Amino acid sequence: MASMSSSVTLRPRWNGGFLRAIMRRVFGGESLFINEFSATGGGELVLTQPVPGDIECIELRGQSLYLQGGAFIACDPSITLGVGYAGIRSFLAREGLFRLKVSGQGRVWFGGYGGIIEKNIEGEYVVDSGHLIAYEPTVALRLGMAGSIFSSIFGGEGLVMRMHGPGRIYLQTRSMSTLAAWINRHIY
Repeated sequence: MASMSSSVTLRPRWNGGFLRAIMRRVFGGESLFINEFSATGGGELVLTQPVPGDIECIELRGQSLYLQGGAFIACDPSITLGVGYAGIRSFLAREGLFRLKVSGQGRVWFGGYGGIIEKNIEGEYVVDSGHLIAYEPTVALRLGMAGSIFSSIFGGEGLVMRMHGPGRIYLQTRSMSTLAAWINRHIY
């Protein structure tokens, strides 16, 4: 929260109950508590995220969406939050071993570092590691090389995620690991 009207009240609560909150914290990198905002006569709430970048709001109509750790910002009370195993492929591609699952009816806000690009994919689509922030359950993830062994190693791309649709994915235009590598090169 960056700011809010004085008519808005804030109440922290466990993120889905004590045990679920612990699971989301340990496996999904999410907070133990979630803030619940309410207003009886209307009001304004301005949301932010810890990294500079876009925030996306989507409406779920009974479907689910997987979010990478740290992407979740807020949701309507009707949305169910869960954490699930993303797989060793996701872990090796530096996308995380676990993912947050949001499902139900209502709005979900999530953020990315840099801009957010929404893609509807059919067939295969290649995503560099660290850029995937959300995807629908219909999309399958496979670990692979960007090109041949030579071009993947010497071209600097290395391992990538080969996404298989149909489905919708959300990408961030920047990568924290790329920023960290750039900073490390410039520190003496």
